[in-house]
Amino acid sequence: MLALAAILISGLIAGVAAILVTVSIERWGGLHGGVLATVPSTIVPAAVGIWLAIGSQSEFRAAMGIVPIGLILNAGFLYLWRVVPSLIPEWRFGFRLTVITIATLATWGAAAAVSMISFSYLTSLGIDPFTIGVVALFFGLVIGFIATMKHRPTPRGQNKVGLFTLLMRGLAASASIGIAVWLSSLGNPLASGVMSIFPAIFTTSMVALWLSQGEAVPAGAIGPMMFGSQSVSLYALLVALLYPRFD
Repeated sequence: MLALAAILISGLIAGVAAILVTVSIERWGGLHGGVLATVPSTIVPAAVGIWLAIGSQSEFRAAMGIVPIGLILNAGFLYLWRVVPSLIPEWRFGFRLTVITIATLATWGAAAAVSMISFSYLTSLGIDPFTIGVVALFFGLVIGFIATMKHRPTPRGQNKVGLFTLLMRGLAASASIGIAVWLSSLGNPLASGVMSIFPAIFTTSMVALWLSQGEAVPAGAIGPMMFGSQSVSLYALLVALLYPRFD
């Protein structure tokens, strides 16, 4: 019962957070909105839910230790939204957007699988998951800094986004976080750590912004989101240290 409550509560909070933070991109543009949209949000209920479901310090550190690696994957995922569109022919808008979405998600999935295998191998050698996370955070900050060095236009959205679209963003994030907590309750902390940073918000934001605002608004937010998302890595490492101490 406790595990089910953790799944439902974590998913609900994540959905609400997803709606609130992604609206900021449309209202304040890619620079300010992109940074605000990447403050720790869905990781907060995910971390609480995973800790309640696992209850083991070592497994929780492993789940949180892989989060910075996942955020590097998410930075790469966002960068693909800057690169892939230029590689796709000018097909019908809906079909072209579908191809871009599938290509970016497939690449993320493949990279996530490789990361999980590599992470498991490194931990089997006796390397602390927290140490791996710290190193990944450093590289993530470097990647984010490089992504924002070149100035790019960061326009605000001009078109109003409908309630249905906002609800779909929330549902996508809720499902992602709910699955993360569920996986942790099954004794798979690494998979739950990866799923806790599955690019549900990034995907729904990119797709929704393309549909409602065109390509310029989401393109302008990519760099700031790549950099700002590293705050989630820092949060994950902090809770990996603090939750067990104050339990």
